Amino acid sequence: MKEYRVIEADKKNAEEIMNDMAQNGWEVVDVTYWTKWDVCLLITFVRERRNDLYD
Repeated sequence: MKEYRVIEADKKNAEEIMNDMAQNGWEVVDVTYWTKWDVCLLITFVRERRNDLYD
């Protein structure tokens, strides 16, 4: 089973966030901009769910 996480970032720290998440086993599956009141970058990550966390 997979687990997902969506993180809001800006272009100044997006690469740092992606590298930090990769060190914890997360992979980027989608990147999109959201523009309603403010422009932000949404990064979606996925990894195999670690069952030991949920037992």
